[in-house]
Amino acid sequence: MTLPLRTSAFAAMLSATVLSPVMADEIRTINLVTRPQAAQPAEFQFTQLIAQEWRRLGLDVNVEVMPWEQMIQAIWFSRDDWDTTAWQMVGRPERSDPDEIVYNLFHSTTAEQGFNFIGYNNPEYDALVEQQRVTLDPDERREIVRAAQAMLAEDQPNMMLAHPQSTYAFNTSVWNPDTVVDQSGIGIRNTWSYLQMEPLGDVTDIILNSSDNVTAINPLYISGGTDSWITELVYDRLMRIGPDGLPQPWAAESYEWIDDTTIRVTLREGMTWHDGMPVTPEDVAFSFEAAGSGEAPMYGPFVGSIADITIDGMDITFSLTEPSAPFLTASLSKINLIPMHIWEPVIAEQLTLDTNAESFQEEVPIGSGPYRFGSWTLNEEVVLEANAEHWAAPKADRWILRIVPNVEAALGMLRSGEINFLSDFPGDPTVVVAAADEDPNLTAVSTVDIGFRYVAFNHRRPPFNDPAFRRALSASVDRRLIVGAAFRGFAVPSNSVVSPALGFWHNEATVEGMEAGIELAQQMLEDAGYMVVDGRLHYPEGVSETLGE
Repeated sequence: MTLPLRTSAFAAMLSATVLSPVMADEIRTINLVTRPQAAQPAEFQFTQLIAQEWRRLGLDVNVEVMPWEQMIQAIWFSRDDWDTTAWQMVGRPERSDPDEIVYNLFHSTTAEQGFNFIGYNNPEYDALVEQQRVTLDPDERREIVRAAQAMLAEDQPNMMLAHPQSTYAFNTSVWNPDTVVDQSGIGIRNTWSYLQMEPLGDVTDIILNSSDNVTAINPLYISGGTDSWITELVYDRLMRIGPDGLPQPWAAESYEWIDDTTIRVTLREGMTWHDGMPVTPEDVAFSFEAAGSGEAPMYGPFVGSIADITIDGMDITFSLTEPSAPFLTASLSKINLIPMHIWEPVIAEQLTLDTNAESFQEEVPIGSGPYRFGSWTLNEEVVLEANAEHWAAPKADRWILRIVPNVEAALGMLRSGEINFLSDFPGDPTVVVAAADEDPNLTAVSTVDIGFRYVAFNHRRPPFNDPAFRRALSASVDRRLIVGAAFRGFAVPSNSVVSPALGFWHNEATVEGMEAGIELAQQMLEDAGYMVVDGRLHYPEGVSETLGE
């Protein structure tokens, strides 16, 4: 990124008093939401920096602090009622294929209830990401995905900031370092580590931390990063993303593409649910049908290409409406397998209610995965117990997640032995590295993440429906400032939703070609007709403020 040297006449307007009448309305106070400093220091700091730059454009910006649970309600479930918010996409393994991000995050069909909570609507973009889904040649598909990234960089539906270099640590006197897995684009906090970590002594429980509360343990609801750590362990999937970032058979013993739109999967023999009932092919078919029933709207896009499911013995055959390049990763590695005998009556009841299956919480979640649900103490901890009958039974006895909202306290607990795996540290990563350097029993590992941090713009609320306005706000902040100040250098600047950790798919030109600076942003607003009156930014002439203060 390069900072322009020119000085815009717009800058002088900020301090000038304009006496002539202005037809356009003053832009209302903009509300920018973030999580608390104690829980998310980097996020809190970058929102303060961004608000500071936006104020230099003549905007009145109010930074509103909310805990995560309140943010979900205020942003995700009240899609018309917010302006802009700090947000993140976590680096889940199935996001190693770009489809989930480039399609589900921005396609217009996911705006009402799905991932496109900002309400982005671009028919040209829709057509492009639909095309990449049906393009089976990897090189051809890569060019389409790269074109989609370029279109987003031009449109700036969100203000991309950084791909964090996730830094976690563990106690090497408790766990054999050779059995801790550094998964591509994910880091050492992953399912493979939790299955393979080998205890070196009497401590046999993986004790880890999260700064965010667990909001739900529901296999039909994508409710947040911390919740997903649990569902990935309690529930099996037909495929699972391996440490190399590629899908591999999991609950499926094998799979075979019959043709471009037909895939046959053979289910493993002898699988059981945690209540002792057998896992059947009918359960598998039901799991995919439930995801597409409308009662699990966030999972709907991942099964939308399935036209029919048939069963023959232990074989399940998926017939697709069209070729699906990401099907192994985005569908078979995404959908949690759920017991029909539990969820069929739940979904039937939900059909009679105003809610859907996302709002249902089992008292004891039942899956078939390598860990069983043990207990959940709200705001304190979740305990999972190793499923010794699983074909990939963990080497640990229990997986215990402690809720520790204060990041400094979490590091202190690692040092004291109260936790033995630092799985969440949104504070200064250099502190974790320094702690590991000082203590021979601690090892820190940093990995560039598939996930990313960004500021979301609500396109339903003017002026965020104006691409020129979004581009100017985005251009006002140099990402290098964010990386250095908020992430202490443990991140890479971003202008694309596809991480450089996914080297095959990432469009590096989106970052290399991005200019940034307050003068540039001011000039962009001036060129788009925005003006400053008495230090406050106004809409272009003839445009009215419709939302009020």
